Amino acid sequence: MKRLLALLAACAMILAPTVLLSPPAAAATGCKVDYTVTSQWEGGFQAGVKVTNLGEPITGWALKFTMPDAGQRLVQGWNATWSQSGSAVSAVGVDWNRTLSTGASADLGMVGSFTGANPKPTAFTLNGVACTGSVEEPPPVDPPLPGTGTPVDVNGELHVCGVHLCNQYDRPVQLRGMSTHGIQWFSKCYNTASVDALAKDWKSDLLRVAMYVQEGGYETDPAGFTSRVNGLVDMAEARGMYAMIDFHTLTPGDPNHNLDRAKTFFASVAARNADKKHVIYEIANEPNGVSWTAIKNYAEQVIPVIRAADPDAVVIVGTRGWSSLGVSDGSNESEVVDNPVRADNIMYAFHFYAASHKDSYRATLSRAASRLPLFVTEFGTVSATGGGAMDRASTTAWLDLLDQLKIGYANWTYSDADESSAAFRPGTCNGGDYSSSGVLTESGALLKNRISTPDSFPTG
Repeated sequence: MKRLLALLAACAMILAPTVLLSPPAAAATGCKVDYTVTSQWEGGFQAGVKVTNLGEPITGWALKFTMPDAGQRLVQGWNATWSQSGSAVSAVGVDWNRTLSTGASADLGMVGSFTGANPKPTAFTLNGVACTGSVEEPPPVDPPLPGTGTPVDVNGELHVCGVHLCNQYDRPVQLRGMSTHGIQWFSKCYNTASVDALAKDWKSDLLRVAMYVQEGGYETDPAGFTSRVNGLVDMAEARGMYAMIDFHTLTPGDPNHNLDRAKTFFASVAARNADKKHVIYEIANEPNGVSWTAIKNYAEQVIPVIRAADPDAVVIVGTRGWSSLGVSDGSNESEVVDNPVRADNIMYAFHFYAASHKDSYRATLSRAASRLPLFVTEFGTVSATGGGAMDRASTTAWLDLLDQLKIGYANWTYSDADESSAAFRPGTCNGGDYSSSGVLTESGALLKNRISTPDSFPTG
């Protein structure tokens, strides 16, 4: 869980001529799978799995299917990263076959065991598309009118202009949304019903996907966690929300400890999501116990990895003292202002917890907002421990300030964790209601009320 501190912001308005952009055409999809049991013995079998992409070329893929019999288990596989959870099996492409052009195939193989029957699986999906052996052409989509539609419809691909996050019309915008809790602990909270509620009932602009690196996260299963992140990116895209991919470093606090992991992870997700216009990358959640120079050095090694695959996406850099711009370490924003990261189209993270961080932190944010592009990638309505009573007055003061400065934010957390910072009461994620007042905590009710008010995205 997070423990955060201070904040940064942005302030100048930049007006530019209106440019109307049509959305890119949706791609044709389709795939075919040939599953062949090549040998079988008592209690075991070997199978060949040939997956053919019939649609537009894809870079980065995951083949999924369900074992028809409860006694069937994956033992090992090759030419992909294989995993099994319950009866669900997943095979994720590896370096030499991760790109499949139209008509191209990947030949995979696996060894399995069984205790009863050994029926062949029949329902396969490739990146969520059913492999029926036919190609599905997408229906024509009329471009939305300016100022209408989902947040992504209206704003298109975002970029940094001056000290602001700006939309396709070069106008400053404020994104308001929610952060997941650690997806290794609260995966049950992120499903069709909950993400529908976030987009439609909460009217959120943003889903921040918190992928812990340690604490039972990415380092334990890189392929599995990468796949989970990509799945949530796709769910946000389907509902017109922006997705922030949070490389959730916390302990140890020096992001350089995870430099190689970060390069591997961001090379993968940036290549896979490069053609999407709704993805934002947060490369180090809360650096702590480390100098700004070390954080800057980390950023200047990770950002080029992202840029090699996705040159236009916004990247957010964590700051010293649990992303407080150094305030919690007795410093201030001047160390970033005087020694900024050498990269374009970047922002700096600022975190706060309303019950712990008040006027002095708000003063830092206000002062920094005119010098640095800032995003509050995480904040809480309670104390820095994630617990205690909600501080309504301080939270309201913070949100009013962020609105005034047009600084985007994501609240910690869209989960039913047993802590007062959570939006839902414990046990909510076992059901399907994520919107009614009965399932919301005091913090959740306040945030839903703030986020669901109409956006004011400028288009001209």
